[in-house]
Amino acid sequence: MGYETIIIGQEGSVGVLKLNRPQALNALNGKVISELIAALDEIEKEVMPKVLIITGSGEKAFVAGTDITEMESLTSFEAREFASLASKAIDKVENLDRPVIAAINGFALGGGCELAMACDIRIASEKARLGQPEINLGIIPGSGGTQRLARLVGSSKAKQLIFTGEVVDAKTALDIGLVDRVVPNDHLMDEAKKIAAVISSKSKVALALAKSAINRGLDLDLRTALNYEIECFAQCFASEDQREGMRAFLEKRKANFTDK
Repeated sequence: MGYETIIIGQEGSVGVLKLNRPQALNALNGKVISELIAALDEIEKEVMPKVLIITGSGEKAFVAGTDITEMESLTSFEAREFASLASKAIDKVENLDRPVIAAINGFALGGGCELAMACDIRIASEKARLGQPEINLGIIPGSGGTQRLARLVGSSKAKQLIFTGEVVDAKTALDIGLVDRVVPNDHLMDEAKKIAAVISSKSKVALALAKSAINRGLDLDLRTALNYEIECFAQCFASEDQREGMRAFLEKRKANFTDK
């Protein structure tokens, strides 16, 4: 399927989804959001890629936010519909049945920060800038920012960032746990692909179950989450990859997973 605002590529078992509106700093509008949903639906139907990297086109922005020119005249009802659509796209990233890495190559503000936070791993360029500055527009984050930011950095720090609209640099984002690694800008995609290659060598079955156990467990009380982990663990033993992995270990060789 062809897209106007998204570029999808694949190198072996690693896919790259690039938001492609560099003239607008890859800002999210209705078109981008709808295409992102369609692209993720398409990816989920395919065996490959096993790992997806999301990044932005150009040298300035991952996603600089939501397109204000499209939002400025919305009614309350229309704003709810827009936020619901954006949340649907971002939730799809979080719940995609394979790992997703954000390669944050510049500004990740507002909806861009929300998109990055929905990814499983966040690698930032040294020049990346992240934040939820919606308060400066007289609004609040509407696609997960108040919830995911608090879960990542703690409620007090999240309130500080959201109440002030402060935008932080990559080092600060790393220090507070908003990103997982910071690298020189010209090494960003190499680092993301390196991590993706390691992950893609694992069993797709086990990766999906591990992601589900972590994500779903965060919304459950500890005892229920532990029981859910046991169920995911048990499901691994219905796979060919479990038998191959353990056999390879016993035979002192590298496992050859077939993702079954």
